[in-house]
Amino acid sequence: MRHSHARQYLISAALAAVLAVGLAGCNTTNSDVTGSIGNARASASVDDNPRNDAEWRQSMEAWGARYRQDPSSVEAAIRYARALRAIGQRAQAVAVLEQAAIRNPENMQLLGEYGRALAAAGNLQQALDVLGRAHTPDNPDWRILNAQGAVLDQLGRHADAQKHYTSALKLMPDEPSVLSNLGLSYLLTKDLKRAEVTLRRALAQPGAEPKVRQNLALVVGLRGKFAEAEQIARQGLSAEEAAANVDYLRQVLAEHKRGNKSYVPPPNAGG
Repeated sequence: MRHSHARQYLISAALAAVLAVGLAGCNTTNSDVTGSIGNARASASVDDNPRNDAEWRQSMEAWGARYRQDPSSVEAAIRYARALRAIGQRAQAVAVLEQAAIRNPENMQLLGEYGRALAAAGNLQQALDVLGRAHTPDNPDWRILNAQGAVLDQLGRHADAQKHYTSALKLMPDEPSVLSNLGLSYLLTKDLKRAEVTLRRALAQPGAEPKVRQNLALVVGLRGKFAEAEQIARQGLSAEEAAANVDYLRQVLAEHKRGNKSYVPPPNAGG
């Protein structure tokens, strides 16, 4: 791979990583949905926390049926759209939430979900506009601030993104999803030292996503600490997953070594 092509690919991957982690970290929990909307369930047989594609498709079918029966149900719209996003139907998720938002223009939770769906579908400016309406200055939501930061990073507005992450951390100190995004944002601006410190802090928190470890390993490797980077990449994974992680890490670091030493490649999206 030619260096210029590698650079463009890795930059795109890095932006996707920031957005992906930002959106995942901002997902409202199932208790958030039912707590603010009601306690109705689509089906007692539907897992509230789908873990694989088959369970997400089951959730999509159940909540899709509930949504078609009652398009005015905010809970059904949110859960149906969330399942659609999980199986890759991003445009359809946006369409469902757009209609729900038209019916419920003042529902902050719904606007937040709609904004995240727009961002996942690549409609970044529209996502930013919608997320801006999903909370108020007198009642800020750290999840929305985190999502706004992820979108701003995707738009290349890294300084603004970092301000949003900082505001989110004031509301939710040491939240790993926010720290992870902030670390990735520093990486995008090639501030490797701050990226490493922030990602280490994120990884130390309960509930840190596996991608945090992957991104930390990359930063440590880019700082020249290759043995430690491989050790980080292997921790907590199966042999197969560890091998894949280390293989990717070596590829990126080798590409960097072959290219301009002043260039620091950003992180991969991580799947």
